[in-house]
Amino acid sequence: MKEIVIISGKGGTGKTSVAAALASIAEKTVMADCDVDAADLHLILEPEIRKTESFFSGVKAVIDPDKCSSCGLCESVCRFHAVSHQGVRYKIDPLACEGCGYCFHVCPVQAISLPEQQVGYCYISATRFGCQLVHAKLEAGADNSGKLVAKVKKDAKQLAQDTDMEYVWVDGSPGIGCPVISSLSGADFVLLVTEPTLSGMGDMQRVYELVKQFNIPAGCLINKADINPEVADRIRDFIMQENICLVDEIPYDEDFPRAITLGKSLVELDPGKWRERFQSIWHKVIKELT
Repeated sequence: MKEIVIISGKGGTGKTSVAAALASIAEKTVMADCDVDAADLHLILEPEIRKTESFFSGVKAVIDPDKCSSCGLCESVCRFHAVSHQGVRYKIDPLACEGCGYCFHVCPVQAISLPEQQVGYCYISATRFGCQLVHAKLEAGADNSGKLVAKVKKDAKQLAQDTDMEYVWVDGSPGIGCPVISSLSGADFVLLVTEPTLSGMGDMQRVYELVKQFNIPAGCLINKADINPEVADRIRDFIMQENICLVDEIPYDEDFPRAITLGKSLVELDPGKWRERFQSIWHKVIKELT
């Protein structure tokens, strides 16, 4: 079983459109949406949830009012100003609390606990394309998105093994933060989706530096390849110097936003125009894995 991660240095390059198009022609594949902070692959794949699992990570302090002696020590040591009081009643703002545990350790009457927090959900779903999708939802304001990505990837790999699938295709997060690092862990190949703008090129180079740290082979798909020929040439030079496989160059096309608006993949929107192209992209990536 091989894992391919689709990432981009910045948002708006068409990464999820590419992932959805590949999902629509996928064979022996489990899809995983690891953009847990702003998941949107489900908007196109229309998943039918078959399994839901709560995701717990991190702790928050909670004061038991029946045990609290109203000494105020917790408020005096909290550097995040998460503790407040009205009269003799003390409480903790869960949005301000960082779960450091200082108040827990100094409380003289053990009135403070640090329960683990439910910060999201993991799902395994059937899709209208026939492949299964592992995806997740992170609650607003919750952190630990890297850990949730690791959970999604673990579940996707296990599902692929249990159902005898050959590939896991991962729609990763943009940027170079913890979710991206977690997405790259254990991957066999990375497909970089970029665009010929200065920010697109710069961010693609940054994320590729991260890919190199993991020693993962990579390919590049240049979307909107004709909007800035000079920058497109610079991207081609860069990927040639770095021995990155040029998977495809797609000219600017209004089908990308149109398909998203209609909740369709590009292949569904115009099979005659896009099916063969994405089949070629699929086979080029698979060839790089052999």
